[in-house]
Amino acid sequence: MSGATDAPAIGMIVPPARGEVPPEATAVYPDIRFLARGLGLNAMAGDDYARVTAHVGDAAASLAAEGASVVGVMGTSLSFFRGAGFNDELTDLVAGRSGRPASTMSTAIVRALKAFSARRLAVLTAYEDDVNRMLATFLETNGFEIAALRSLNIRAVADVAGVGTDRLVDEGRAAIAAAEAPDALLISCGGLQTLDCVRQLEAEAPLPVVTSATAGVWDLARLAGVHNPRSGFGRLFEIA
Repeated sequence: MSGATDAPAIGMIVPPARGEVPPEATAVYPDIRFLARGLGLNAMAGDDYARVTAHVGDAAASLAAEGASVVGVMGTSLSFFRGAGFNDELTDLVAGRSGRPASTMSTAIVRALKAFSARRLAVLTAYEDDVNRMLATFLETNGFEIAALRSLNIRAVADVAGVGTDRLVDEGRAAIAAAEAPDALLISCGGLQTLDCVRQLEAEAPLPVVTSATAGVWDLARLAGVHNPRSGFGRLFEIA
């Protein structure tokens, strides 16, 4: 949590059990108060997504009771694993239980990519093949073309945070090269810490880098009406 107690509060439903605010949030918006609730997701896999989504409504209600002005589901695969229709249903559930404007990380990446008018994508994910197929279906349903996809092949949620910037930059470069003139690079998985990666890749290539973590934070700040363009965190945050 950061900022004064009377500042606007943004509520986040995060996959890990410990329920910590993503570091991107407080780095980019130090003046905003963030609240978080964890769902206890152990594996990036369909059966575990189904298990924890049963608790999303309660988490949304709890965040609203604590003072959140908007509430978001900060898990990309958690919100796309059953397709675009389920993502919409999850958004409606969060809004209904919290009584607040709501979004998801899957909605956030779509909004961020469309803000750059991106259609043809280079994609890097943390996921295994089964979840990559779910992501591909979600993106294609929303009008995007996947020109190349690389994956870190991680299943355990606990292993995601250990992926360093150097590896993300190397894999991102490879995805961009394989895609042959993409409109944007998408890095999917909210647990990957990507601010430094975005800075490096955008300094090298003439294309925007959209990540789950950055898009999720940007989208909720806009939804709460507290976003102002700011430099130093990537092109996405420079958009009004």
